[in-house]
Amino acid sequence: MSGEDVVPGPQLVDKAAIIFIIILFLLFLVALVGNGLIIAALGSEWLLRRTLSPCDKLLVSLGASRFCLQWVVISRNIYIFLNPAAFPYHPVFQLLAVQWDFLNSATLCFSTWLTVFYCVKIATFTHPVFLWLKRNVSGLVPWMLFSSLGFSTFTSVLFFIGNQRMYQNYLKRGLQSWNVTRNAVRMYKSFFLFPLRIVTWTIPTVVFIAGTVLLIISLGRHTKKVFFSISGFHSSSAQAHIKALLALISFAILFTSSFLSLVLTASGMFPFGEFRYWMWQTVIYLGTAIHPIIILLSNRRLRAVLGRGCSSAHGAS
Repeated sequence: MSGEDVVPGPQLVDKAAIIFIIILFLLFLVALVGNGLIIAALGSEWLLRRTLSPCDKLLVSLGASRFCLQWVVISRNIYIFLNPAAFPYHPVFQLLAVQWDFLNSATLCFSTWLTVFYCVKIATFTHPVFLWLKRNVSGLVPWMLFSSLGFSTFTSVLFFIGNQRMYQNYLKRGLQSWNVTRNAVRMYKSFFLFPLRIVTWTIPTVVFIAGTVLLIISLGRHTKKVFFSISGFHSSSAQAHIKALLALISFAILFTSSFLSLVLTASGMFPFGEFRYWMWQTVIYLGTAIHPIIILLSNRRLRAVLGRGCSSAHGAS
């Protein structure tokens, strides 16, 4: 859910929105299982070898941030659903808003760096800068992780300060009625919090799109060469490239739709309780539920690790 962007008012949930609430809950379960399996697989790998590859470090960081984000999302949605008339600056909302801002930003950053890593490792461009990155990108992964945590912390602090200023400016003037403060709160969000969120969300999104486009171009060129080779379409190399392209395109679509839904929700176009609000909430978290499944299905090594874990558990029982 979009942090402090959508502030609950004293209104009941639209009956038609119940369908999307159920879908959102199912997505929550799918995301928990998918990201939990990734964390379990890579965690068991780390326990066995006491180390992880640079790509696996990015994957487990992304899985962990998504896993935690799902708990924050469902906790806040349940609290608002059960208390639709709760005051927007209740301590519970403030705490969940800070957690959501941090985890959402971290998820965007980890997704972006994972795409950049794949782009640099897989793409076949010959520019000197790109070749330098290809040689050194593995050593830059710790910097990617720490910069993501630093950026997420910085943005969370900014949003928290903005929300506190909003609280001091509008809610300590004796205007304790939601009907009185709603327009003032929305105005402050439109002129301060919304532009700030757009900037902080757009930075990783632009990098993600650039890396995705470069990788699609490179894979497309290589796939075309494989098609015109002697082995043709039915070769294992061609099939592998097609699967990689489809997985990449699906991830790009999910990421972009989630970003656009975040922007629309943050703009305040969909007040809480309306059918449209829950519909966009579903779109926002569609990627966090489906992408882990795509990773598990397309990553043979992860499936092998999970298979070994299931075999060991079955043998122990």
